[in-house]
Amino acid sequence: MIPYLHLWHFSIPTFGLMLWLAAVAAALLMDRGFKRAGVQADAVSIVAVTVIAGIVGAKLWHVIDTPIEFREQGWRVLWDSAGFAWFGGLVFGLSALIFQGWWARIGALRTLDLAAPSAAIGYGIGRIGCFLSGDGCYGLPTNLPWGMSFPNGIEPTFVRVHPTPLYELAAGLLIGWWLWKRAVKKHPTGWIVGEYLILSGLARFLVEFIRRNPKILWGLSNAQLASAGSVLAGIVLLVWAASHRAASPERSRHTAERAA
Repeated sequence: MIPYLHLWHFSIPTFGLMLWLAAVAAALLMDRGFKRAGVQADAVSIVAVTVIAGIVGAKLWHVIDTPIEFREQGWRVLWDSAGFAWFGGLVFGLSALIFQGWWARIGALRTLDLAAPSAAIGYGIGRIGCFLSGDGCYGLPTNLPWGMSFPNGIEPTFVRVHPTPLYELAAGLLIGWWLWKRAVKKHPTGWIVGEYLILSGLARFLVEFIRRNPKILWGLSNAQLASAGSVLAGIVLLVWAASHRAASPERSRHTAERAA
């Protein structure tokens, strides 16, 4: 693994480099999505603010989820290049998108719909950073042919384990592609982000079965419980969006009758 790229007198962390590439890819894709939808807003700045909020949220959630690290390292844990929780990044990132969508008068749910493919693609690319740096996001030991050891990682392991960041890379790219193709079709507002919450939550829930995260409740990890909440929220959103679409013609008819 390559935790750092050494160029002259500089050491560039590969995790940060891939995070930057993920943000760039997400910004470009979201900008294209805005143009396709006819939205007049600065997608690049929206993605930039969202990425910063997501990083802060991911780090804070990790610290809350693993208080033993804070007790051992103190405030230094906040600046550690390892240790970011997916759910914290999701919550803070969604919150930033909702606020910016409201501020730009795009609409909160519509902004989330437009951002969903970019979020999936960006997340997948970001996992390459975890893979290259060897930050401990490994799976359980395995004898499968693609099992890997990470002897030079930030948190080294010398046994062959599931390369779970690569699994999540594949899932993120696949989900992003699916949502991008789906967004072309006409859907009620909130539908695309509902699918994103379900698919991304389901992907993380499944991969946790072969990750080495501790189980905390009902044999599930903290990330799995959060993923289950994501799937549930997505289902609720799809039901709401479907009922909203079904009710729209009826409301339009009543409005026309009152106008007549």
